[in-house]
Amino acid sequence: MAATKKIKTALISVFHKDGLEELLAELHKNGVQFLSTGGTQTFIESLGYPCQKVEDVTTYPSILGGRVKTLHPKIFGGILGRRELESDQQQMAQFEIPEIDLVIVDLYPFEQTVASGADDAAIIEKIDIGGISLIRAGAKNFNDVVIVPSKSEYKPLLEIVQQQGAETTIDQRRWFATQAFGVSSHYDTAIHAWFAK
Repeated sequence: MAATKKIKTALISVFHKDGLEELLAELHKNGVQFLSTGGTQTFIESLGYPCQKVEDVTTYPSILGGRVKTLHPKIFGGILGRRELESDQQQMAQFEIPEIDLVIVDLYPFEQTVASGADDAAIIEKIDIGGISLIRAGAKNFNDVVIVPSKSEYKPLLEIVQQQGAETTIDQRRWFATQAFGVSSHYDTAIHAWFAK
């Protein structure tokens, strides 16, 4: 079926690593390559899986105290590039942009930070920029990309990979995209409520 897409490369950048181990094992078993940043990369490598650094793709280190890690055309181009569009494929080849087929990301715990009574500066640092952008990009390009926007979706993806291998249908990708926009909407609503208080 033409709408079934294979997962070859996964970008993984998560705050919550609990529950990720089993999913990584299954993806690795199915030949999926991992791309990651910082603590998540260390975690993946500690499990014995090879993992390419995002900064090796972008040629930029994590900068501004970690505020900018994944925000780069080579990462977002890899997620947003339309596989069936020849002009997108040509530009991806021209600029050496790797195709990213799966994005596993979650967001800084904004609501928990507010609830903890943290000061304004600490709360503002928990407004996720890269993560929310990755979620929206992956969801927008659900035609080609699977987006896992929180640890709640680890298990559904695990079950798919166990049953089908590292392949998803268009309906499955649309389901993940729907979850993703729900996560993004909830997050922005919480931030708006805090600013409006």
